Amino acid sequence: MSENESGSEPLAPLTKRMSLDLPGLRHGSIMQRVQSSDDVVFADMEAKNELERKVEKSYVDADEERLASAKGSLLQEVLDISSVLSDGAACLVDDSFFRCFTSATPDPWNWNFYLFPLWACGVVIRYLLLFPIRLLLLLGGFAVFLTSFFTVQLTMRDCALKRRLEKALCRFQFTMFVVSWTGVIKFHGPRPTAAPNRVWVANHTSMIDYIILSSYFPFAVIMQLHPGWVGWLQRRVLNCLGCLWFKRTEAKDRKLVMEKMRNHIRDPRSPLLIFPEGTCVNNEYSVMFKRGAFDIGATVCPIAIKYNKIFVDAFWNSRRQSFTQHLLKLMSSWAVVCDVYFLEPQTLRPGESWQSLASRVQGMIAKRAQLRVVSWDGYLKYYNLGEKHPQLIEKRRRVFANSIRRYLRSEEPSEESRTGEAEGIAQRKSRTEGAE
Repeated sequence: MSENESGSEPLAPLTKRMSLDLPGLRHGSIMQRVQSSDDVVFADMEAKNELERKVEKSYVDADEERLASAKGSLLQEVLDISSVLSDGAACLVDDSFFRCFTSATPDPWNWNFYLFPLWACGVVIRYLLLFPIRLLLLLGGFAVFLTSFFTVQLTMRDCALKRRLEKALCRFQFTMFVVSWTGVIKFHGPRPTAAPNRVWVANHTSMIDYIILSSYFPFAVIMQLHPGWVGWLQRRVLNCLGCLWFKRTEAKDRKLVMEKMRNHIRDPRSPLLIFPEGTCVNNEYSVMFKRGAFDIGATVCPIAIKYNKIFVDAFWNSRRQSFTQHLLKLMSSWAVVCDVYFLEPQTLRPGESWQSLASRVQGMIAKRAQLRVVSWDGYLKYYNLGEKHPQLIEKRRRVFANSIRRYLRSEEPSEESRTGEAEGIAQRKSRTEGAE
């Protein structure tokens, strides 16, 4: 996915996340300085720059305060690394942000002489038997799909029949993807039905979330535009479903998508699916929901997706592997086991804000999918303060240098003391000469 319009959230989680990249400042001293904002994830460049200035100033002010309140000798202050150590230890002990984006570590079970042969047989079956069959099925499905799809596009004029055929062919290819993983998918609840002024929202673990849902019912989706063959399919194929694409780094793209989204929900032919977390999370946590789906006056239909990790972890860590590598991992596993729950539609209650609606929907999804709700903004996974603002590190160095200078100035003798010391030397010299 994903849309990246932010809600009204305090900046404390933001500063906590950023301090992981620049240790040495206690989190609390920064959080108390930064005020609340209605645009944590940057709706426009002006808001983004203002937010970054606030955070930079908070870092520098907190460092100045810490060094100014320090008492002791110059040597003690120079050698004192307790602040850095305490922040580093806190990050290691309770880093609830990165826990949301950590893949599950498989437990080894081939550790003795009678389990190892069974494990080795499983590897041979999965990689030398199942994987080639699945790959042939997927490539064969692609060949049939692309031939049929472009034949329909080139030979038929725009009409209802053409749109139905395109949707049916897309659903066929989504199903072939699921077959290539030996997907065991159970759908619970009433089947979605297209209707105006309605939007579907779901928790987000991988791009396969959209594939699984669309194999059951073809959705239009709001999604980041990807490179490579995935981007080609997005532009040339999935546009027939009314999907909306954007680039995560372009604020103008996100604004344009918001306008298109408002127009899209009026058309009941292509139900709109949104992943309001804005990024892939590891199916154990649920990060902050963005505002887009909840601030357009539409009925919100929650969907909870829960993966069983007994055979494979379906979480896609896009920073470590491409989507092709992710698919190969799924295709070389025994099966992808998943439960999908279509929950009761929700609307704004009288006097209710969109933030409350988002929180209510997130709670419903988290309860059904057994997820832990955290207040982090998932977009911060892509934000590194140290890389984007190296001048901030230089500012902190200057603050420390100024503190050292204050110590050196306080140890320099004053003018009076230097005069008294000179007079004492002269008196001692005159007494020595008189004695001689």
